[in-house]
Amino acid sequence: MRALSLTALPDIDEIRPGDDLAAILASALTKIIAHLQSHDVLVVAQKIVSKAEDRYVDLDAVQVTPRAVELGALTGKDPRLVELILGESVEVLRAKADVLIVRHRLGFVMANAGVDRSNVVGANRVLLLPQDPDGSAARLRSALAAHVGTEIGVVISDSCGRAWRRGVTNVALGASGLPALVDRRGERDRNGRKLQITEVAFADQLASAAGLVMGEGAEGYPAVLVSGLCWKAASVPASTLIRPLQDDLFR
Repeated sequence: MRALSLTALPDIDEIRPGDDLAAILASALTKIIAHLQSHDVLVVAQKIVSKAEDRYVDLDAVQVTPRAVELGALTGKDPRLVELILGESVEVLRAKADVLIVRHRLGFVMANAGVDRSNVVGANRVLLLPQDPDGSAARLRSALAAHVGTEIGVVISDSCGRAWRRGVTNVALGASGLPALVDRRGERDRNGRKLQITEVAFADQLASAAGLVMGEGAEGYPAVLVSGLCWKAASVPASTLIRPLQDDLFR
């Protein structure tokens, strides 16, 4: 019988810029498990990665452009916040009251370019996404291995809305040490039919599962260990999950 376990790491206090995130996570891991397996995966909330990497911005220091003022009036958002969103984006896709959907410079299509105020200390501070989530995941994975002696997979997750469904679910912004996307095209189903289009968003599935344990509010569980996994596909980064613009059917 196949089974997975998802365990939140305990006792992770507020992360501050410059903190040794790998050491903090390794210490928490030793409290819940004696021996890690190579196919274990640690799913880490984007927010604590961004905090450790000092991706804070003080809104009072933001210089606002006319475009940000225009979009701020349309959406009802603080023009300083809009300015940061524009700075993190390559394209504005939709703008209406309370909604600003953009294409992030990394390719993500998301609300507000991931610029966020929730669980951020300070009334006028916001937090940006990591500069390079796949790179952050790779560095965290290497540093964790130095602490715990086992190379495990790392997924950096964030909550994300979906165009045709209500509510948010967690997706992978960065990944290292696992196949973020598993191409099963060419394999056979139970009836012998060849799979034609099946690609599995493996890292997104892990992020979403871990989100059930992390929570979305004040739960305070920003890292979850997923155990019991097995895969054969080669490791590929989370950037592989982003659909190329030429394949976007809705442009």
